[in-house]
Amino acid sequence: MTSIEISQALYGCAHEVGLAFADDPAAVSTLMSRGIRGPLLLVGPWFDIPLMAELGRLAPDQIVAAGFDQEVLHYALADFAFEPIAADQQATFSPEGLSDDRVWLVDNAEPAAPLVALAHQIGVGVLAVPSDLQALPPEALRTISRASQVELLSDFGGAAAWQLEAILQGAELPGGGLLLFDPDIGRRMVAIYGHPSGPGLGVLGEQGPEEGVERLRSIAEGYDADGSVVLPTFEIIATVASAGAGDDGDYSAETARDVIRPWVELAAANDMYVVLDLQPGRTDYLTQAKIYEEFLRLPHVGLALDPEWRLKPDEVHLRQIGTVDAAEINQVVEWLAGVVREEALPQKLLILHQFRLQMITNRHLVETPPELAVLIHMDGQGPLTAKYNTWNVLTSQPDADRFYWGWKNFYDEDIPTPTAEEVLALTPYPAFVSYQ
Repeated sequence: MTSIEISQALYGCAHEVGLAFADDPAAVSTLMSRGIRGPLLLVGPWFDIPLMAELGRLAPDQIVAAGFDQEVLHYALADFAFEPIAADQQATFSPEGLSDDRVWLVDNAEPAAPLVALAHQIGVGVLAVPSDLQALPPEALRTISRASQVELLSDFGGAAAWQLEAILQGAELPGGGLLLFDPDIGRRMVAIYGHPSGPGLGVLGEQGPEEGVERLRSIAEGYDADGSVVLPTFEIIATVASAGAGDDGDYSAETARDVIRPWVELAAANDMYVVLDLQPGRTDYLTQAKIYEEFLRLPHVGLALDPEWRLKPDEVHLRQIGTVDAAEINQVVEWLAGVVREEALPQKLLILHQFRLQMITNRHLVETPPELAVLIHMDGQGPLTAKYNTWNVLTSQPDADRFYWGWKNFYDEDIPTPTAEEVLALTPYPAFVSYQ
């Protein structure tokens, strides 16, 4: 919608008209700060025929022109009375708060003044926002969710449509927001890991879901010492590496969804997160992930891939450490990101377990789209000095800053089990901490 079209729709005539080049935000802001008793017309490269025709139709008593060379004005506006004024480079006109009913979103990296000027004439609110809409502050999210109509006035990229739909549907993460590790929230996830069948595979199975909620609250103590907001998390082994091939020959036992469902439902009721962990054996991750698709379509459920238990066709568990290539991981990335878009969900967690470099080949090629927070979880065990060395090796690779990072504590295998204070001293920031 151009300034001329707005003028034609709103004004039969005008006592005063404002005039500025569309690409001169200071001039536009100067006119808006002054207050114009009539339409504001924005000039393109030159005073073209449609603009002059609109000035003739409005027949203003005065044109207030900001930021023009006076010789240009005398030539172009010879038939009109005009007042030339200088563009004040310090002039501002807030894009916020004009309307809560209809809102335009403009990239805050672009000059907002011309859009604000147009919006002001038709009672539309303008929000200058980051190109990643998931990073909107809470007050902006509230403004957008209240509006009856929201339009994108900038090219925010391919993710904008899904992000805006997620905002409008109000699908937030446990604890609020759309970004898992939003710096404004400072979220850290603290998890208990294991299988619901019992304690043999980790602390999660040492109690039922209700008791697990209380256990997590105790474990999470101290992890907010650096100001982070702790998000309690169940990390459930959904498919378990097995010694036998099984009927399907994949050396992996798939847990029934009905066994997992009570944990997922209780987590939702308690504002918690759930991660489903895959130990696929000889099958691929995507095949197993799709078994649990109903859960992964929920806003509080993420996924973990454990390469230690990814076998080649002739391998069996515990004779070697498994490995996976970025190409197979990216199949999951593409599918899971698609689920996020289809359901208009907030960002979803994807964990990659790793304690040796060769466990993930071509790690630098792993895709990290905005739909997912891709995190590498250092889940090695043993003496604390050895764990620190592994952490330093993994996090010092050239691609390390492309990922979030997580740390695992083992009650029985670590010597000793690190304290919360010791974990918080790690660099980079440990966004995910689990206990087994």
